[in-house]
Amino acid sequence: MQVAVITGASSGIGAALARELAARRWLCVLLARREERLRALAGEIGGEYEVCDVADRAAIDACASRVLERHPAVDLLVNNAGAPARATFLDGDPERIEQVMRTNYLGGVWCLRGFLAGLEAARPSDVVNVVSVAGTVAFPPSGPYSASKHAQLAFSRATSASLRTRGIRVHTVNPGFVETEGFPQRSVLRSAFFRRAVLDAEDVARHIADRVGEPPGETTVPRLYRWPGVLQALAPNSVARMIARRGGMYR
Repeated sequence: MQVAVITGASSGIGAALARELAARRWLCVLLARREERLRALAGEIGGEYEVCDVADRAAIDACASRVLERHPAVDLLVNNAGAPARATFLDGDPERIEQVMRTNYLGGVWCLRGFLAGLEAARPSDVVNVVSVAGTVAFPPSGPYSASKHAQLAFSRATSASLRTRGIRVHTVNPGFVETEGFPQRSVLRSAFFRRAVLDAEDVARHIADRVGEPPGETTVPRLYRWPGVLQALAPNSVARMIARRGGMYR
């Protein structure tokens, strides 16, 4: 049976992915901070769990050691844990800004390093980094979150290039707006168009599961959300002026 380690697995995309992979006969090792939820989900899908805060490097190292002792070969690592931050750089809570960077960016770095031996033992193996469209386009009302996702995107692209020759496929998945407990998009988006385009966690989970085993690469879900990032990359000054006039997309 193939082994998958999923961070941020207590709710949202992580929980949906665990159910999807379990239905495809994977053994899922669930990582998150909320033990009660992890225990319930692990029992539901016949998986395992470890209480772990990915923002804590020492905790990740200890967790990875325990998991690798039970499962020396890890076929899939999904860096999904994420923290929201609807705040600006100018007035956002400093501790929250630091927490978002540690969780969304550094958490993936430390998890990859911690589980690298297991991924190498199972190769060809897969890593999926659940980034965000926010990693390709930045809006002032969620600047710290976008910055953390920009960093995570760079991390994912860099490791994809370095690990493909070592038999480890790195997949970067950039979801658009997804309705989850931590990201209640339908209640905060101003635009009716974007509210209608909000995905459910199960949509992203199926997309991620389908990427496993495929050649490494970068995908956006849904595809139409790829274009804002392309536009900002090609015409950053024009996009900055447009965003300033509109005042952002969040309340």
